[in-house]
Amino acid sequence: MNKSVLTSVAAVAIVAVAGGAWFMNRSAANAETASIVAPDVANEFDVVEMIQGNPDSAVQVVEYASFTCPHCATFHANQYPQIKENYIDTGLIGFTYREVYFDQPGLWASMVARCGGEMRFFGITNLIFENQQDWARQADGAAIADALRNIGKVAGLTDEELDVCMTDAEQAQTLMGWYRANGDADNVQGTPTFRINGEEYSNMSYEDFATVLDEKLAEAN
Repeated sequence: MNKSVLTSVAAVAIVAVAGGAWFMNRSAANAETASIVAPDVANEFDVVEMIQGNPDSAVQVVEYASFTCPHCATFHANQYPQIKENYIDTGLIGFTYREVYFDQPGLWASMVARCGGEMRFFGITNLIFENQQDWARQADGAAIADALRNIGKVAGLTDEELDVCMTDAEQAQTLMGWYRANGDADNVQGTPTFRINGEEYSNMSYEDFATVLDEKLAEAN
């Protein structure tokens, strides 16, 4: 095996140890969640919220998405660029992206995306979604991890940086606790799910999304 494959196997093994029990015991953990949900979940779990646009806008959008979700990839290929151009980049709204971990590859993808910090997160996220059909369909965990590493390297991350990020078992546990608290607090049942000023919306066309945003902006004025 070459170094990349060896590192990938290690990443799969270590992160799987951190996350495997949680994925297998998801329902048992529900009873404990209420006691750990705080008004500011990100601060409770020391997780950086990934935000674009205007955090002080009267209209705030939160997207819950899984990196392994085909509908999420479609949204980010089609509706999201238009929303970004017309509402996020213009400062009309704030847009927060929150990862959902319905499976371990989704968690690994999140760890790669977050490895680049806030400045690179959305760029890496775009690459992960654009290449979802490639990396998510690999034969096993080691191949998936290796494909995700390659995406990270395309984004400018080094092997050393990826080694640290992908074998960080403590971060994996923290992210899963953060997702669990967010998911239960906002009753996330599928992806993509959106909350616009606290109101839940399912996936929709850009035209419908723009209509909702325009209505919310008009109400705010």
